Amino acid sequence: MYSSGGSRKSARAFGDTRRTLAVCILLLDDRDDMVVKAMSWALRELSKINPVSVKEFVANENHRLAARIKREVDNKLITGKKNPKR
Repeated sequence: MYSSGGSRKSARAFGDTRRTLAVCILLLDDRDDMVVKAMSWALRELSKINPVSVKEFVANENHRLAARIKREVDNKLITGKKNPKR
């Protein structure tokens, strides 16, 4: 599936890829604005430490992700910013 991103000790300090993506999978079809914002934020933060897993997740789940999540996460992966025009 998606790479884990490190040991248990490093997971506390740097994030936990496996658990973050597992929660995102549970929420993929939820279009509540706050859930969409939270997923976008979580994936953007995770992209700082494990961009490969985030790219893979977005590619695999692209058909189910909200447009906002795709846009903001893609921008972060490409430009390093949520909104590159700002």
